Amino acid sequence: MKYRSFGKLGITGSAFGLGCMRFNGPASGDSTIDEQKAISLIRHAIDGGVTYIDTAYVYLNRTSETVLGKALRDGYRDKVMIATKMPIDHVHNRAEMEALFEEELRKLQTDHIDFYLMHAVNAERWERFKAIGAPEFFEELKQKGKIRYKCFSFHDDYPAFEKIINDNDWDMVQIQYNFMDINNQAGTKGLELAGKLGIPVVIMEGLLGGRLAKAPDNVQALYDQFPVKRSPVEWAFRWLCNHPEVAVVLSGCNEMEQVDENLRIFDTVEPGIMSAEELKLMDDVRAAYLSRTKIGCTDCRYCMPCPNGVNIPGTFAVWNKTSLYNTDPKEDGNLKEILSANAGADRCIGCGACEAQCPQHLNIIESLQNAWQDLGL
Repeated sequence: MKYRSFGKLGITGSAFGLGCMRFNGPASGDSTIDEQKAISLIRHAIDGGVTYIDTAYVYLNRTSETVLGKALRDGYRDKVMIATKMPIDHVHNRAEMEALFEEELRKLQTDHIDFYLMHAVNAERWERFKAIGAPEFFEELKQKGKIRYKCFSFHDDYPAFEKIINDNDWDMVQIQYNFMDINNQAGTKGLELAGKLGIPVVIMEGLLGGRLAKAPDNVQALYDQFPVKRSPVEWAFRWLCNHPEVAVVLSGCNEMEQVDENLRIFDTVEPGIMSAEELKLMDDVRAAYLSRTKIGCTDCRYCMPCPNGVNIPGTFAVWNKTSLYNTDPKEDGNLKEILSANAGADRCIGCGACEAQCPQHLNIIESLQNAWQDLGL
């Protein structure tokens, strides 16, 4: 296992961080965890050199922390750093923050949490966290030794990231990042900004929810043509670990074979490891994915609201995503939300109000029909 610097914190941790959200597989939702299997998996990862484990209060219907606490008995707690999170939707004042934090300590069977994160922060949630005094509460926990580091996980755009990271004295930040998300959410600019500030970055969604683990044919052909043979998973993780700002890459595993594969991969990666030829390959891979884009919708939302209730940008986003990554539309959560809201393209009557407002001059009416057909609806 390779170990990496945590920037200004002056510590190191395993490049591979075990995520505790997918013990029952990516489609498990909130189903009950197979505790013994999960405990064995966690301990196997730690025995293999993993020192960073990530969970959250809400994961797997609030059971993930409990299972992790059981796994860290028998001396395993002393071998790892725990990261867990406070969700804003579950706390509204100081008393509720205190109660939730103490509940997390009990479930994790520990007297302190190493990395404590404000969960899924965006511009709006950051204001809510500040309004209830969360930054001050986190600082008090740190001063009392109940947490070691004050952190946040992030889901929003770069301007929001820049504001939030400069608005508090953070010890770590967790962002969604992968070779397809260089301009999405915090993106490469956010990663580099954190690096300049000396703030270590923990990566989530390195495989984009598993979508980068199995390449479509045109992408796989590029991997196959390269002289060095690696799986799509290894290429994705190798690309991430090439960045010196990255402290940990999280990977959620639900099978022992996945843990073993990650242990092998993360024993071979370090900052600056990729050659110029390898970096060009990943640029070509990104371009090959993007060539599968069905429509150039930028989500500007000038077409909304649709007078007939169609979620136009949402439908196009699902159409593009399922095409890019060759995934099953029936398993797409965003499409399920569109259908549940009765906001599908079948409501389109061809009035043309959307096309009159589209700055990209897209043929929206015909494209909605094609999208609905391609999505099998």
